[in-house]
Amino acid sequence: MNINEIINEKHLSKYRVAKKSGIPYMTLNDICNGKARLDKCSADTVYKLAKELDVTMEELLEPIMTPRPVFELFKSNVCHKLKELGDIDFLIDTIESDEIMTYYKRAWYPESLYLLAMVDYISRINDVPLCGAYNDIRKAKLKSVIYPSSIITAAAVSGDSKIKERAMEESIPEFMRFNIVESEVRNVN
Repeated sequence: MNINEIINEKHLSKYRVAKKSGIPYMTLNDICNGKARLDKCSADTVYKLAKELDVTMEELLEPIMTPRPVFELFKSNVCHKLKELGDIDFLIDTIESDEIMTYYKRAWYPESLYLLAMVDYISRINDVPLCGAYNDIRKAKLKSVIYPSSIITAAAVSGDSKIKERAMEESIPEFMRFNIVESEVRNVN
């Protein structure tokens, strides 16, 4: 959760946080607006903010320090995790870790929706009821279709736009619901 989300969740104003923490309002405002990076602030500033917001310094810095993986790598890691854990343990681990919501709150929508699509797909093929905790997210949809890089490359090299159309037709429905083209989640090396 970023600093703005923490402040909003705790129903605080930036002015109050600045005043009570002893950090100049303009400094806090610059941090909140992205003009100043929290990871470039002094440890004293981060400490004062964390203390005032009642979070650890690590929690405050986590959104900044956790790099976002390339989407293709993310998908590969999810598929490998599925292969390694097996269907049911994958479902349990993913739902218990609440990664879907974590990514969604970070506005990492492709990652969140890919993971939710995987959970819904694995639930369907194993006749497991859907986890109702994500019903609100299930209403979301990416603005544009995300194709696997192999499909994009094949279409570009061949000049055949029908490659993308066929990929969409062959895509797993749970993924297509979110505008993600995915037809094979088990064929990983």
